[in-house]
Amino acid sequence: MADRPPLTLTAATLDDAPALMALRTTVADRLTRDHGRGHWSSPGTEAGVQRALQAPGVFVARDGADIVAALRLVTKRPWAIDPQYFTPVERPLYLLDMVVRPDRQRHGIGRACVADAVRLARAWPADAIRLDAYDTAAGAGPFYAKCGFRERGRVIYRGTPLVYFEMLLRESTPSRGRNAHQPP
Repeated sequence: MADRPPLTLTAATLDDAPALMALRTTVADRLTRDHGRGHWSSPGTEAGVQRALQAPGVFVARDGADIVAALRLVTKRPWAIDPQYFTPVERPLYLLDMVVRPDRQRHGIGRACVADAVRLARAWPADAIRLDAYDTAAGAGPFYAKCGFRERGRVIYRGTPLVYFEMLLRESTPSRGRNAHQPP
């Protein structure tokens, strides 16, 4: 792999929908095999992938023509993320749906994707990247911590244990009212 050029994220297109769906299915199947059935066992639908691709923010990492990783960066806060756990900032981005092809995991692709997502977020411009990870053996919390994200809290959302993480990209905005560093 040392001879390969570094992987960078590029915007996905509608033509990528079948490959993205296949990647998500492969990852969901591997997580289910390794950790049993859980929220991670559902890869979604191709229609859902196509809807996501109609908005900006879906990025893929390719090795030649093959998509080996994908993620979304969005400005709209996902339902499962409670902003009270995070440092108050004006322009947060949310990192969602990050997947790396199982046979390419533990080869630096995930870290390269996170580094490129940070580069994209700074150019957006965003003040922070926020995300949640499953608080189970199937979750990627330790990976995000190794990539420089700080744990901000642990919650149960609709029966699913989650860990919140953030990476500040700029100085934070002073808190107004309740201290957002403390969970409710």
